[in-house]
Amino acid sequence: QVRLVESGGGSVQVGGSLKLSCAAHGYTTASNYCKAWFRQAPGKEREGVAAIHTSGQTRYADSVKGRFTISADNAENILYLQMDRLKPEDTAMYYCAADFRWRALCSTNVLEYDTLGQGTQITVTS
Repeated sequence: QVRLVESGGGSVQVGGSLKLSCAAHGYTTASNYCKAWFRQAPGKEREGVAAIHTSGQTRYADSVKGRFTISADNAENILYLQMDRLKPEDTAMYYCAADFRWRALCSTNVLEYDTLGQGTQITVTS
């Protein structure tokens, strides 16, 4: 069983940057799998932000393209989300997730991920 633990959340002003990390604790023999970041604002559904395949292929939600960058250190089992030019609408609880089933491509559909972290809060103030 793999456990995901996020860190790096906090409060930042509009236009600022933050970098989230997600450490995977536990052991897996999975290959060709996906990791992703999701977020959920109060009163809204959880939405996909970005996903990355173990091959390095990435996918982003339109709302964050050009501002957020997902990356992974597969050797250390750490997932990152660099967030630049933050906007008030980026305020949410951010969760990292993993889908350890064999996948050729990754999606940002939360229903396809069965391992989620507990989340870290991002607040963007104006």
